[in-house]
Amino acid sequence: MAGPARSGRLRRWLLEGQSEISGRDGEEQSSGPAPHEGRPWWRVMCLTGLDYFSTLGYQPGIAALAAGLLAPLATIVLVALTLFGALPVYRRVAEESPHGEGSISMLERLLSFWKGKLFVLTLLGFAATDFLITITLSAADATAHMVENPHLTGTLSGHELIITMLLIALLGAVFLKGFGEAIGLAVVLVGVYLALNAVVVVNGLWQVFTHPEVVTDWRHALVAERGSIWVMIGVSLVVFPKLALGLSGFETGVAVMPHVQGDKGDTWAKPAGRIRETKKLLTTAALIMSVFLITSSFITTLLIPKDDFKPGGPANGRALAFLAHENLGSAFGTVYDISTILILWFAGASAMAGLLNLMPRYLPRYGMAPAWARAVRPMVIVFTLVAFLVTWIFDANVDKQGGAYATGVLVLITSAAVAVTIAARRARQRGWTIAFGIIAVVFVYTTAVNIAERPDGVKIGACFIAGIMALSLLSRLVRAFELRVTDLELDRLAERFVRDCGHRTIRFVANQPDTRDDAEYRDKEDRMRAENHIPEHEDVVFLEVTVLDPSEFESGLKVAGKVMHGKYRVLTLQSTSVPNALAAFLLYVRDSTGQRPHIYFEWTEGNPLANFLRFFLFGHGEVAPVTREVLREAEPDQSRRPHVHVG
Repeated sequence: MAGPARSGRLRRWLLEGQSEISGRDGEEQSSGPAPHEGRPWWRVMCLTGLDYFSTLGYQPGIAALAAGLLAPLATIVLVALTLFGALPVYRRVAEESPHGEGSISMLERLLSFWKGKLFVLTLLGFAATDFLITITLSAADATAHMVENPHLTGTLSGHELIITMLLIALLGAVFLKGFGEAIGLAVVLVGVYLALNAVVVVNGLWQVFTHPEVVTDWRHALVAERGSIWVMIGVSLVVFPKLALGLSGFETGVAVMPHVQGDKGDTWAKPAGRIRETKKLLTTAALIMSVFLITSSFITTLLIPKDDFKPGGPANGRALAFLAHENLGSAFGTVYDISTILILWFAGASAMAGLLNLMPRYLPRYGMAPAWARAVRPMVIVFTLVAFLVTWIFDANVDKQGGAYATGVLVLITSAAVAVTIAARRARQRGWTIAFGIIAVVFVYTTAVNIAERPDGVKIGACFIAGIMALSLLSRLVRAFELRVTDLELDRLAERFVRDCGHRTIRFVANQPDTRDDAEYRDKEDRMRAENHIPEHEDVVFLEVTVLDPSEFESGLKVAGKVMHGKYRVLTLQSTSVPNALAAFLLYVRDSTGQRPHIYFEWTEGNPLANFLRFFLFGHGEVAPVTREVLREAEPDQSRRPHVHVG
């Protein structure tokens, strides 16, 4: 008995907290605390800042490699795009989607049926690219800071892959244990890290101020290399897409929005206080990051030799850490390294939180993930294993992962820009429509340039998309026969029909509505009575199902009663699948009347495989056997199962 008991405890522990992240429509909360609860915005900013601010660990080095002497100018272009492009876009996203769904939910509402689902799955693939590469790249850069530390390089060099995987495993263990105190830890890590970076930047600016010749040498080198200032600006506009990692925090910012404290009067439908506080979070984070991006790029470009940025160089992937050791001594440099290692390692926490907020919100609702995908711990294990695989593929190399990371970031920001443009147009806000449209064009250009320069990013994104698509369709196929009606609503006449049936043998006839004239119902009834030997004195009620959106997996069931042509009682059902709607209604009738109802079908003409595919994709097809199979899955006890007759 010990084995099964341990297995049961393990299962309960894994599925504990399943409702915490289960995505549901309507007025119910899908994740995070109630709208008026949560944490102050500046504390939650530190959680998203784990991802955003930690890019300072490698962004200046990436900028120097991508733009060379033009890195400060290209960074200014990036900051302009941050403050006048990404920030307004995500402030609008916070208004339109205040429960952490992000721009994906905005675009989901614009498209219906399978094209909408496939589009969302594509965006989820890029979101997975963004968040998972955040975990692996940050852990790899934390490892690089460890290995390059003068006190550790001899001991740790050559073990980068193992160290990175250990950091990822430790991050996964934190989430398996529980993530309740993460925001408090994030505040400490971000506060210390920004303070140390401020010291390094101020010291660097002082070094530049006291050695003005470095500015003169830089200016002369720029003129010799690029010529006029207009050429420099033009090249900077072309080069800045390579610096796109500096935009990485916005999607995470709206993903953690459910944790932001709102006003007492906030409701789930209108969390005005939470939206306002989230806008403060996004704006403050963008301003802080913009200052650090410009100043760090300036001092690293002027004070670090060009060759030191190259792969294998002492400043590769750790430019500010290099200056901390060079200008402030080994002790301060080691403290800076420790702080950088911790924030880079824990930066994966905000990405993991984003994944846990995003994926369970969509995939289980589409039927494209097992039911346990709504639980935190199994998903943590899955994401951790995928992060191991990505780390192994990229050999824990920061530079190799930059392209995939930037692609995921840019595709999500571009989709957000398109979504808010459409939202503004629908709201008939002409000025905002034009402004957001221009921003969307800029991001489309930035994304296209990034993909052209680093096609490996879109290849990795395509792998995630293909994996999500394949696993999603397989999961939906496996779960095809689940009873997936979430709730059932009857109008007054439908309730009366059910009550009346409860006093005698309950007989339903499944009918696919056509002209709905008197002849249709008369012929159907005569045929069913003849084929199934139903006595003339026994009443029958027709059941007709209207399929709404067959791409939805779970939905409610609405039942309306009608009397057609003054003599035929008809119940019309609205759902996403004919067999599931019929099965759910039959079980409802059984439970409400205490009798096992009978339902009568005709065989569906045509190839059984083709009919099953029609059911799988469009909600109707092989109705009779599928209805029986859904009932069998939902009610294992044959003595309590409704009767299914096929003639």
